[in-house]
Amino acid sequence: MSAAPGRSQASSHRSAQHEGTPVSPLFAKRGVQLLHGFLPVLALGLLLAAVFWRQPRAMSYFGLNLLLDLAIPLMFATLAQMMILAVSDLDLSIGPFVSLVASIGATLLPTRPAVAVLALLAAIAAYALAGAVIESRRLPSIVVTLGLSFVWLGCAVLLLPTPGGLAPDWLSSAMAYRTPWLPMPIWMAVLAAVVGHLLITRSAFGTLVRGLGGNPAAVARVGWSLVRLRAGVYALAGLFGVISGLMLVGQTTSADPNIAARYTLVSIAAVILGGGKFVGGYVSPVGAVIGALTMTLAASFLTFLDIAPDWQVGMQGLILILVLGLRTAIDRLEQFA
Repeated sequence: MSAAPGRSQASSHRSAQHEGTPVSPLFAKRGVQLLHGFLPVLALGLLLAAVFWRQPRAMSYFGLNLLLDLAIPLMFATLAQMMILAVSDLDLSIGPFVSLVASIGATLLPTRPAVAVLALLAAIAAYALAGAVIESRRLPSIVVTLGLSFVWLGCAVLLLPTPGGLAPDWLSSAMAYRTPWLPMPIWMAVLAAVVGHLLITRSAFGTLVRGLGGNPAAVARVGWSLVRLRAGVYALAGLFGVISGLMLVGQTTSADPNIAARYTLVSIAAVILGGGKFVGGYVSPVGAVIGALTMTLAASFLTFLDIAPDWQVGMQGLILILVLGLRTAIDRLEQFA
């Protein structure tokens, strides 16, 4: 009579063990995913702590504003690159494009604003046309955008053969505005992250964009035009590029045909650092903004270490490789979890 309860208890114990088996991997996988999303924040926090350790005076309103000021145009250039990466393309022309916008802002915008607006709209339309051609002709984006980079650079040189020009007073004043409580770069980072998040993860358009990057055949099967959709993505990237260029010339008050040449590679690095991938439609708007802040802080930290500018690009690359190595390790943990 007493054997039956024992067998029942043993059976219940084995059943509880069996039922509890899948719970641990599930929690482990969620933990790895949280770690993956937290990595950009961790990288930014470590760099910020290193900067404050090296230069304690940076821990102030003025210090943070000085540290992160150049991140403002880079954040919007990064959002432009993120839009292209979201459809599994790559844009090698965003740097020259931002330089062209800055050249327009320093030459045409102060004296002939109507012509400047038309030129900027034409530049966005050219971006949209490039996206349509890439989709309709099945051309590799890396080749098309590389060709576009020379077009943008040539137009910028025609407008501004030598560094100079002058930004409009209203634009310079806007970029020099002293925001309450927190420096402008932090407010701009919050704005860029919220706009990108709402656009990519909270809107129907964002769902289509990620679908185009991950499974374009499925998007086409439900009746959407892939040509129009890719053209819209490129147009939106062009709009972010225009915002970036105008903010850049507002900060510098003048322009140069090569003023944003480094934005091409830095924007790619910022998107990848923030959790994006080259294929599959995997991007993180909040992570991309954090990545842009991290890349800006890395340059400032290397300056505080008295590292020559010629070596700073290489050191930034090493920092990026280190973070990407950690991401790869986390990806492998996610596969085994």
